[in-house]
Amino acid sequence: MASSHAGAARRRPTGGPAPSLTGPPGDVHPVLRRDAAPPAALDLLAQARTGLDEAATLDTPNERYATAHLAALRTAAAVLAARGRPETTPQRRRRIRSAWEVLPEIAPELTEWSALFASGATRRARAEAGIQGAAGTRDADDLQRDAAMFLRIVERLLVLEPSLPRPRTEQTRQGDAAG
Repeated sequence: MASSHAGAARRRPTGGPAPSLTGPPGDVHPVLRRDAAPPAALDLLAQARTGLDEAATLDTPNERYATAHLAALRTAAAVLAARGRPETTPQRRRRIRSAWEVLPEIAPELTEWSALFASGATRRARAEAGIQGAAGTRDADDLQRDAAMFLRIVERLLVLEPSLPRPRTEQTRQGDAAG
């Protein structure tokens, strides 16, 4: 009987977590989350969200297109604010590059989005200049949808990106022992 009991103690119940050999699972989190993005990045994401809300209320396709494109640009700027590093060579520092050009270097997973919005930069400039018909209704609608999707993806990327847990400190261990 003792041998069958020992075998049962070694087996883990299906569907449940393995018992901890080091103590209670007080510091176990099922989904590890990264700390929030830097304040500058969060501010840019909020500005992008506000811009998309504003674009939805505008009457002319040119205004809606330009405002939605600006929201996408602010979203890209949030990624650059969170992940960007200063240029290291004098040649690269002297050359001005667009956010759409830098974004794929900083966040390769956003390369297709960068290409999409880079292709609309000239149309945005024309729309902002008030050139009649620079953006049609369909163009504005499509860009608003794309910019909203891009914003949601970047929010998840920056704010909810999984990372390794922080090392435990002595203070954390004492808190676990007390609780």
